[in-house]
Amino acid sequence: MTDPIDKPQPSGPLAGVKILDMSSVVLGPFATMIFGDLGADVTKIEPGKGDMMRYAGQSPTGDLGPIYTNLNRNKASVQLDAKTGPGKAALVELIKSADVLFTNVRLAGMARLGLDYDAVKAINPAIVYVHCAGFGADGPYGERQAYDDLIQAASGFAHLNTMRDGSPPAYAPSLVADKTVGLFATYATLAALFHRERSGQGQFVSVPMLEAFTFFNMVENLYGETFLPGNGKVAYTRSINANRKPYATKDGHIALVPYSDEQWETFFELGGKPGVFKDERFATYAARTENIGALYGLIEEVAGTKTTADWLDLLDKAQIPAMRFNKMEDVLTDPHLEAVGFFETRTHPQAGEYRSMKHPVKFSETPASVRTDPPTLGADTESVLAGLGLGEI
Repeated sequence: MTDPIDKPQPSGPLAGVKILDMSSVVLGPFATMIFGDLGADVTKIEPGKGDMMRYAGQSPTGDLGPIYTNLNRNKASVQLDAKTGPGKAALVELIKSADVLFTNVRLAGMARLGLDYDAVKAINPAIVYVHCAGFGADGPYGERQAYDDLIQAASGFAHLNTMRDGSPPAYAPSLVADKTVGLFATYATLAALFHRERSGQGQFVSVPMLEAFTFFNMVENLYGETFLPGNGKVAYTRSINANRKPYATKDGHIALVPYSDEQWETFFELGGKPGVFKDERFATYAARTENIGALYGLIEEVAGTKTTADWLDLLDKAQIPAMRFNKMEDVLTDPHLEAVGFFETRTHPQAGEYRSMKHPVKFSETPASVRTDPPTLGADTESVLAGLGLGEI
């Protein structure tokens, strides 16, 4: 157990903000990890065996699974059961000094614990109570549980695969809804804290997954249904085109995005196909948007005429946006990420060496940081409770 006196002091823009984190799995912990990186004092409440993500994937300690490890640095773990008298009393004491209570427990469950917004507001009137729900409470889905797969399906996101190439509906091979809505929850919390800074008022903030992820999905994909009456063409033609993909070169793959008229013309000249833009299908931005499939097909044909290295050299000199296609394992040794020190090796007091990612956003005056490694279950219970003047529970 780490003595709190010995912990590195936060320096980020949220230094001094106290977050009481009653979230688990991915969505909530992703948001509260960002708060911790930005300097907030995050206390994670874990009942029983703790957050289930502790046990997803192998780990040296058994309770520091790889996903949990990536989501729970800069947090203290307090193991307590709010259903018991002592556990509830300890939680009440933590609420008294918290700036934010952050939870993804369903509201009915929080109410059963006596921790709905009204009850928490009575304890701490200035608190910002952030609730990550599956669905808005006013709709017919309001009481349903939600997980990433369900939200990808209900938001239309899983249909994009079918619209692109006629393949069966599919989930993105990433917990994209959880992480995206976690970012919605992050900005929502910061906005509520900003309001409190100005007015002194706390508030209840609801972040419903379906609504937030549908908002995210439909920004470009509302498309032909934006102006009424709609034309039935949902989904942006460019993003759902089957030919929008990394293109095969002579020895690998490359991603490239000519954008301006000049860049397109130069690209085809470099590829030995001058005059493509004399074709009325490609002569203007609007025409290219409508005929993007044919244009992508030409890119695919041209890309295969050179090696990846040759293309990158030519395109860099011509200032045409392009990147080497990385396999997942290649990302770990990407030269740019190595140069900026994105991945770093840390030594966990119980788990030993592990790979960590630096916070990606830079602040000139209040830098984000990784101050403490992800905690084993209940590692900070004793010290946190002692700080409240409480003994063992």
